[in-house]
Amino acid sequence: MKQNAASAGVIEPYAEALMSLAESQSLTDQFGENANAILQTLTASPDLSAFFENPFTKGESKKAVVRQLFESEVHPYFLNFLLLLVDRRRIFLLSGICQQYRVLLRKLRNTVLAEVTSTIELSEAQRAGVIQKVKELSQAAEVELDTKIEPELIGGVIIKVGSQVLDASIRGQLRRIGVSLLNPA
Repeated sequence: MKQNAASAGVIEPYAEALMSLAESQSLTDQFGENANAILQTLTASPDLSAFFENPFTKGESKKAVVRQLFESEVHPYFLNFLLLLVDRRRIFLLSGICQQYRVLLRKLRNTVLAEVTSTIELSEAQRAGVIQKVKELSQAAEVELDTKIEPELIGGVIIKVGSQVLDASIRGQLRRIGVSLLNPA
């Protein structure tokens, strides 16, 4: 089952409940690390995602896999949350819940996510420059970078923070020049 608008209404309450538990136990950062680890595991294994999404797979089989994969990797409260998702037949929403938890954690920490697309891997100095620029633009305390490589940009970088896009790529500059030539003032 793919996540859609209907499942989005279910994802948020579960992520908020997880955040509430994390805050009450002073485990927000650890749960964030747990959510990241689970997302990495699900991304690395499409078969695991398909297993969790399969409505014909018995709950006990799913619980056994959850325990085998995550019992030594996540906090016991987080593990209980995962088992609860299996019991409630919501384990197929795990990826979305973890992503929404990360959104809530960023909000709690006054951190923004900057999606950076470049032609090559950014150096540490370039990463630091991007982080500083995003902090100035967003007034955020911290910046989390999500980098992607896209050779079609020719050169430069595209930075997306929320709905704001800063296109400093050569492809973007060529596109703007083309538009200005077609539409003279």
